[in-house]
Amino acid sequence: MSITVQESLRIIKRGCDELMVEQELVDKLASGRPLRVKAGFDPTAPDLHLGHTVLINKMRHMQELGHHIMFLIGDFTGMIGDPTGKNATRPPLTREQVLENAQSYRDQVFKILDPDRTEVMFNSTWMEQLGSSGMIRLAAQHTVARMLERDDFNKRYKNNQPIAIHEFLYPLVQGYDSVAMHADLELGGTDQKFNLLMGRELQKHYGQSPQCILTMPLLEGLDGVNKMSKSLGNYIGIAEQPNDIFGKIMSVSDDLMWRYIDLLSFASLDEVAGWKQAVANGENPRQIKVRFAQEIVARFHGQAAAVRALEDFEARFRDGGVPDDLPLIEIVGTAEGLVVTQVLKQSGLLGGTSEAIRMIGQGGVKANGEKVSDKSLIIAVDEEVVLQVGKRKFARIKVVV
Repeated sequence: MSITVQESLRIIKRGCDELMVEQELVDKLASGRPLRVKAGFDPTAPDLHLGHTVLINKMRHMQELGHHIMFLIGDFTGMIGDPTGKNATRPPLTREQVLENAQSYRDQVFKILDPDRTEVMFNSTWMEQLGSSGMIRLAAQHTVARMLERDDFNKRYKNNQPIAIHEFLYPLVQGYDSVAMHADLELGGTDQKFNLLMGRELQKHYGQSPQCILTMPLLEGLDGVNKMSKSLGNYIGIAEQPNDIFGKIMSVSDDLMWRYIDLLSFASLDEVAGWKQAVANGENPRQIKVRFAQEIVARFHGQAAAVRALEDFEARFRDGGVPDDLPLIEIVGTAEGLVVTQVLKQSGLLGGTSEAIRMIGQGGVKANGEKVSDKSLIIAVDEEVVLQVGKRKFARIKVVV
């Protein structure tokens, strides 16, 4: 069944933060040829979490629309170290570390992408051919002043924090990747916008039609506040055990659930709209969350594991008891600890401090099985506490500094 340009555009823009330039993409889609869609990943760590999969899911959408997916493993840029969002120079990886992590990436992403319709590329292929003279010519395409327009470089420069010369090469190399790959569209996180625009500029210089850019938001972690990150302990790893993935998803707030569904579910836009309408008509959001949790578990562990995860979850909560294997969520506070209303908000148990105050006033919050009556209660640093909201929402929390 054929699909119109506008229908394709609706699917492509689902969950995105920004599309540049929309009319250019419409023209490319109208040509009828499969677009060359690029997304790059530096293999700096071997394990992926759901936050990493936001881009990969969008690649899956493009793949299902019939476009040519180019999964770029930045084995060359990985040895530079991506400076995006960093306040210090990142140590470069060895060749051996890069290749080991790259294989792990491939094993994990093909749980989402069709390996037979995905071209895996390594940017060392063309960067090593470019050579030192080619690198100098590439570096001549940009000025230091232009580089310092980039937010993280600018902040480090103003704060007298060192910026190594090789870090300036990173955006140039990422941009040159688009030239070498003849990309029509590049996908990236919102924090990659500077680098993505570099690809457009270099393609123009080399006489190519400039790529369009689609930026995707950075997924919040289980706390609903900070970006999903292993260092913050608020992540859901795709290689985690099925029961852990299921339980973590069930622990997120109802508001955050919709954010996860929009960015991570493969349910159609019409189906998701139906879920939202059902909740508006009185259906318990928990039922939607169960469907979504099963979908994610099935994606990475299979349908049988998803069924068992639900059965295990229901068995543990059937008698209203606290499950003994709740994942630990670490929340950043101060040396004095963190007030319970903030903990409830940042853990994702409740949507905000006003809601937390209201639930405490109604007697709906417990800490380690004891009813919380004081909205000013302080959760001390390094103290593990199990918080409960209502009958079925639990989180095991530790405040850290």
